[in-house]
Amino acid sequence: MDVHATVVLDEARRLPVTNPEGNTPAEDVCSADAAAAHRARTTESTKLHDTMARVANGDADAFAELYDRTSARVHGMVLRVLRDPGYAEETTQEVFLQAWRTASNFDPARGSVLSWLMTLAHRRAVDRVRSEQAGTDREALYEATNIAGPFDHVTEEVTRRLEHQSVLACLDSLTDTQRESVAMAYYDGRTYREVASQLGVALSTVKTRIRDGLTRLRGCLGGL
Repeated sequence: MDVHATVVLDEARRLPVTNPEGNTPAEDVCSADAAAAHRARTTESTKLHDTMARVANGDADAFAELYDRTSARVHGMVLRVLRDPGYAEETTQEVFLQAWRTASNFDPARGSVLSWLMTLAHRRAVDRVRSEQAGTDREALYEATNIAGPFDHVTEEVTRRLEHQSVLACLDSLTDTQRESVAMAYYDGRTYREVASQLGVALSTVKTRIRDGLTRLRGCLGGL
């Protein structure tokens, strides 16, 4: 590159950056936008502080204004935590109800109104997550301890059948008269008097047969 070209390039580097239409440089545009955004945030913060002061005095119109200005952002943050539109809507309502009830607790020296609301919202959302998780854990524990699975049903059926077979086997250990009396009383559902009438024997005899038969059955089943 010759000396003349080098001088031209250096001069060009020292010129302000403009677009083809000759508008304000891009850096200046960004600075202007940032300044405007800062002014907007400051203005909004001041308005929210004033609104919050009125809410603390029980002004319902001020509360409606507060809700209109901030509810979309509060709901968005809650939704990101809960990931459920229904729960997020409920929790957002709870946040503003809390804000209405505790507006006098807001301290502007500790932060902006929006930051205060976001803190309330985050706490509510986290509490909701923990509550739902605790409920899920309780349901899972209940199902695990109270609802029998297929294996439990099979086990109960096998046990029932084995016990029935054991009783049948032990009945064979009774005398004919004992087995007959016990069967009529416990399998046919007859009273002692009906058994005595059916067998044509005294009631005391039937009671003795059944008592002795049950004693032998108890000993037989207990030994298995």
